[in-house]
Amino acid sequence: MSLFVSFFVLLIAVAVSNILARLVPKISRTYINVLMGIVVAAIPFTNHLVLTLNSDVFMLIILAPLLFFEAQRTPILMVRKRIPSILGSAGVLAIGSAAVATVILSGTFGLTLPIALVMIAICTPTDATALDSVTTGRTFPAAIKSSLKMESLFNDASGIVLLQAALLWRTTGHLGLLHNIGALLWSAGGGALLGALLAGGFALLRQSIVRSSVNVVSSQNLFYVLTPLVIYLIAEEAGVSGIIAVVTAGLIHNSEASRSRFAAPRQMHLGIQTINFMDQILNGFVFVILGLNLERIFAANYTQVIGSFDWLLIGIVAYLALFICRWLYARFLVGDKSNRTATLFALGGVHGTVTLAMTFSLTTSHLGTATFNLILLVETVVIILSMLLPTLIFRWWLPVDLDERNRNQQTTEVRHKMVLIGVEAVQNLSLPSEVRNLVIYDIKDQDQHNKIGSFVTQWRRASTRTDVLSTLQSVEQRRALMAAFTAERTYLYDLARRHVVSSTVVYDLYSEILLAESLVLDPQNQLI
Repeated sequence: MSLFVSFFVLLIAVAVSNILARLVPKISRTYINVLMGIVVAAIPFTNHLVLTLNSDVFMLIILAPLLFFEAQRTPILMVRKRIPSILGSAGVLAIGSAAVATVILSGTFGLTLPIALVMIAICTPTDATALDSVTTGRTFPAAIKSSLKMESLFNDASGIVLLQAALLWRTTGHLGLLHNIGALLWSAGGGALLGALLAGGFALLRQSIVRSSVNVVSSQNLFYVLTPLVIYLIAEEAGVSGIIAVVTAGLIHNSEASRSRFAAPRQMHLGIQTINFMDQILNGFVFVILGLNLERIFAANYTQVIGSFDWLLIGIVAYLALFICRWLYARFLVGDKSNRTATLFALGGVHGTVTLAMTFSLTTSHLGTATFNLILLVETVVIILSMLLPTLIFRWWLPVDLDERNRNQQTTEVRHKMVLIGVEAVQNLSLPSEVRNLVIYDIKDQDQHNKIGSFVTQWRRASTRTDVLSTLQSVEQRRALMAAFTAERTYLYDLARRHVVSSTVVYDLYSEILLAESLVLDPQNQLI
């Protein structure tokens, strides 16, 4: 019951924070999610209802599906073209920067090398979702952003293996370099191979069912949602990287979906909507958890926080060391080797909830209470710096994304004109007045033109009226709606043909009309 209550409280927090984020569009939704998490933790009643973060549950229930969905949006051909870059950033950069930063921390603050490596290994993984939050509203070079996203999909395994090596080093006194490099290759390579095999098998099974008489949409989508969980558990049980396995599986499913989308359109549409819904919820969930745990960390370690600022200095030096390593890697080994590209790549190495989850995977029995608390505070500093610093610098340095800024206003204007054309098409039809009024009300609803009072009136009539439309009038209502939708689509097509507005705006509104029309025509729809 406690776990259920925890999820319930966090989901409510996600829902509320996402609504609040629409009221302050200049602030990234991610930061609103983080602030909501801090509020939940700051209120004793709600804080008591949420359990302490369990890293295993978090990786399985939240992170595995999130990375699976993120990978599925990535064409596998893009990954194949970027294999050298991925191996460089997730392998060479991760290991090289960890080695350099570990030596810097140990030499500067007198930490033992194993403890310094623990601190650095935890903040090795980068976060693609957090990256989006710091670039919101700004024009960020697509090539660099793509490289950063590829890196974040695959460098989790590097961080986990480095952390395991650091803990083993602390326990035995031996680093075992060759052994750990072999473990990294086995973990990442084995995870990729196993993920590909399992995803291929599941895809063939699902496609066989799709092309048979026993296909059930609800069952198919349930199997799909459970896929990343099953693959992650099997991979972890096999001793390979579950994260790499689900990422690889997502890439496989991308190519599968592209060649089977019309075999069962209802199933595909429901699947896409399910992915989009879960992706938004899980993204919000991740950052609400981040905010909640940041508040708890500082509250639980208040005495240590104000008693010494070693944790702050170590966190700053750790972030700067990793930043410099990333800058040197981008400046001299990859890309166009310009200072601007190198700086953007270095700042784009944002850390988020994977770092927090890896921190909570440690126990005080491994490290001792004082050391564990120190690491907890250091990683908190690294997370905050990696998100806050790029946000401030990008606001000053990068140009405003004018397309994104103007999109909402442009969409509103085009939608209003589109609805007027739809209403005009209905008024030109020969219809009974009752049917015409109902259809015009429905068309105006596309523009949120109808006020709440008008809705209540329509709602009351629909709930109490006895003069139900005749069969003929119902047919006329459907045909009138189809005529209105046709006129609206023609208008949008003309805008697209003449390149008057952004194609994104046109496609977005066009798809809304098609969805609305499907509600009218779909024989399985019980609401019409």
